[in-house]
Amino acid sequence: MNEYTVLLYSDDPAVRDQIRLAIGTRPAADLKVEFTDASTWEDCRRLLDEYEIDLMVLDGEASPAGGLGIARQTKDEYLTPPPTCVVIARAADRWLAAYAQVDATLLAPLDPVTTGQTVAGLLRARRAGAIPLGTQAQ
Repeated sequence: MNEYTVLLYSDDPAVRDQIRLAIGTRPAADLKVEFTDASTWEDCRRLLDEYEIDLMVLDGEASPAGGLGIARQTKDEYLTPPPTCVVIARAADRWLAAYAQVDATLLAPLDPVTTGQTVAGLLRARRAGAIPLGTQAQ
């Protein structure tokens, strides 16, 4: 079984808990997930610098730094950033996610089945060597 580290970002601990609950520690039979939490962009940057992060799941409604901005900044600042998934409140925000070079979006409120499938797909793609969108090392 493969184990992965997922960084959860939101300024709201309750939102991080909702995301963690929707993903679960086993989003698929062959995947095990351990979570690390960040409540600021500085926390995200520190965790990206200090740990092997396999996936970032970001709150698009977080403040003052939104998940879409953090996704884009990560792609701009890191040579090999992890894939990013942003939880958005409005389907209409998918165009912003595309601009931010987000690898996947999830619509709030989170559906556990869709969330698990999305996360599992991103982690399996990473395991297979897929290069995240916007990666400078392409």
